[in-house]
Amino acid sequence: MALVLGAVVSVDSREELSARAAALREVHEARARAELAEADRACPGCDAVPGAGDVLAEVLLLKGLPGPAEAAGGDALSGVDGEAASKALEALGWDASQAFRALTCPQPGLDRTRCARRVRIMVEAVDPRVVVALDGQAAEDLARAFEVAPLRPGAEVVAAGRRLVAVSGLEESLDDPARKKVVWREFKAAAPGGPSY
Repeated sequence: MALVLGAVVSVDSREELSARAAALREVHEARARAELAEADRACPGCDAVPGAGDVLAEVLLLKGLPGPAEAAGGDALSGVDGEAASKALEALGWDASQAFRALTCPQPGLDRTRCARRVRIMVEAVDPRVVVALDGQAAEDLARAFEVAPLRPGAEVVAAGRRLVAVSGLEESLDDPARKKVVWREFKAAAPGGPSY
């Protein structure tokens, strides 16, 4: 037996509570998936590259246009940039398995206003603590979605109760050690407790 909120709870009750919590999570996941589908409908063509990860994530990673992995048919951030983003999240203290990954503009030439609307719906659906734009296009779309000034790489902006952070090109930095250090410094603004300098 354990004491929970001033009451004695039996093992059976704990199992029942766990079952209820799991059922409630399923309801919230279904809601988030429905809202993510609504986001894709808000921008025709935006479902070309599926998002991936935990739909109730603490962190939402956004990439602008598709890179090589997505162009080859992979989900959002399914290539080396996704691996690098996961390593960065883990190094900052996040559980990378609790991140959702998406593209802000899965195809070139899409209406930017619709892409921004889709981004806003996506963010509201996932309801993360922090949103990280991994390149300039994602940062532009995220700023437009929340109607804030352009995001500066490495600086945190709080909008609608969410932390918004941008880095200056994660995928492009992977082959350049000096640029990779810059992006890592910028990524630190997404630390769980806030920026660390």
